[in-house]
Amino acid sequence: MKYFEVNFIAQPCNETITDVLAALTAEIGFESFVPDEKGMQAYIQQSLFDEEALKEVIRNFPMEDVSLSYTITEPEDKDWNEEWEKNFFQPIVIGDRCVIHSTFHKDYPQAEYDIVINPQMAFGTGHHETTSSILGELLDADLKGKSVLDMGCGTSILAILASMRGADPVTAIDIDDWCVNNSRDNIALNHINNITVELGDASLLKGRKPFDVIIANINRNILLNDLPAYTACMHSGSEIYMSGFYVEDIPAIRERGESLGLEFVHYRKKHNWAAVKLIMK
Repeated sequence: MKYFEVNFIAQPCNETITDVLAALTAEIGFESFVPDEKGMQAYIQQSLFDEEALKEVIRNFPMEDVSLSYTITEPEDKDWNEEWEKNFFQPIVIGDRCVIHSTFHKDYPQAEYDIVINPQMAFGTGHHETTSSILGELLDADLKGKSVLDMGCGTSILAILASMRGADPVTAIDIDDWCVNNSRDNIALNHINNITVELGDASLLKGRKPFDVIIANINRNILLNDLPAYTACMHSGSEIYMSGFYVEDIPAIRERGESLGLEFVHYRKKHNWAAVKLIMK
């Protein structure tokens, strides 16, 4: 799979600006982001890249007095594991109970749940605030013996933790064939045998038996659009955990969920990124 690397320069540059830029470009297909002191690098499959859509994002950027520019390159072939080890991917601990690391890490904390993830390329280690928030929710949830669906599974970190916490069976779905293949590799690395990984979108859910728990860490627009498909495969008492949006987006997510029979339970935030829990009435 071929990717473009788009190097954004923001003036001024701060975390809020790069977070907003990441959220907006995610809506037009970008899937991984590496912030730096000048802006960020963002990655998108070449087949999905639409430069006119990108220019529209720049023209309509919703923050005043921000200047944005960008350059486009095709990443060279390299040992991405080595690159992550040197520059980006460090072990992460969630709630003092779960550690995420790669096979190339030799020194990492011990925890109740030990998840091994191999990035294999420059995308998808799951260290974003939204992922860590959902991991925190799963650590607090009662998952034993429950069926779980992980929509937009990425590297399947969330599905793996759900399985480790007793969920059975677990279904993981993603629209990206690289994510599906990487998920299967990561599942095997963690010696998990009850996760099924599928390639596709929410249309795959039609006619499915209800799930006890649904996880959807994607983005605001996709969640609002796909919530009817999620609720169609939920029963009374089913839980859904969603993230990939900002705290200010919670009212729209809540209103959409409540219109479909869900009851809002709570939210947690990390650097203005939000994760919500709702239950089917």
